[in-house]
Amino acid sequence: MFGVVLWSDATEDKAVIWCEDHGDLAYYRQTGRGDKVALDVGDWVQFDVTMVRHLRYAHNPRLVAEGVFNGLAQSLADTPDTGAGQVARGGTCPVCPPPEGEVIRFSFDRRRKRRRVLAEPGWS
Repeated sequence: MFGVVLWSDATEDKAVIWCEDHGDLAYYRQTGRGDKVALDVGDWVQFDVTMVRHLRYAHNPRLVAEGVFNGLAQSLADTPDTGAGQVARGGTCPVCPPPEGEVIRFSFDRRRKRRRVLAEPGWS
């Protein structure tokens, strides 16, 4: 997988990598095995990835290009929180239409393989 280093700590030999698939971040920690790799913020890297207890871990990172995405971490931090994250915390959705009008629920009739309207009690 390819990714960009968003955070690194040279003294602890750790890094956090934003992955090309825009999924979960990958966490890297240099172990005693193998060659020592210095990862800096903005580096474009290729790495192997594993999942352990719902966390992604980067292994065997290889530097593709050094420092080519230096401003990415700051750009992501400066991006206003909109959409699902804001709505989940009780905010308003900037792209959702206002809740007005009448909502009609549909159900799928498996026997006839077609939709049918479910009428609420009191509807005519």
